[in-house]
Amino acid sequence: MESKEIVREEQTGLGSIRISDEVVKVIAGLAAIEIKGVAGMSGGIAGGIAEMLGRKNLSRGIKVEVGEKEAAVDAYVIMEYGVRIPDVAAQIQESVKNAIERMTGLSVVEVNVNVQGVAFEARDEEHRVR
Repeated sequence: MESKEIVREEQTGLGSIRISDEVVKVIAGLAAIEIKGVAGMSGGIAGGIAEMLGRKNLSRGIKVEVGEKEAAVDAYVIMEYGVRIPDVAAQIQESVKNAIERMTGLSVVEVNVNVQGVAFEARDEEHRVR
């Protein structure tokens, strides 16, 4: 495994513990998608329409920058139509911070929530996310 993929390494009396950046991304993605009002993670914008990712690609909607003891997270999400976006975003921030800190021991210094689209209830799946 490349050293840049390892975001946290610890020596114990029995050996080393290594946590990859992909693990941190998945933790953040799961914590974000569990919040009521989040329709999905966003893989980016193609042709003016946000690409919504399923549960299998949660880490693609997350970017992390990790130092030895601290982490910064960028989450790219699609919200459900009708929710109060600032409230849902604040819940995402808190959930992601708590999950990463609890599971990895890293201190999360910031969680930036980037709303890439809104999911509407629509008959035609092509027009679902804008």
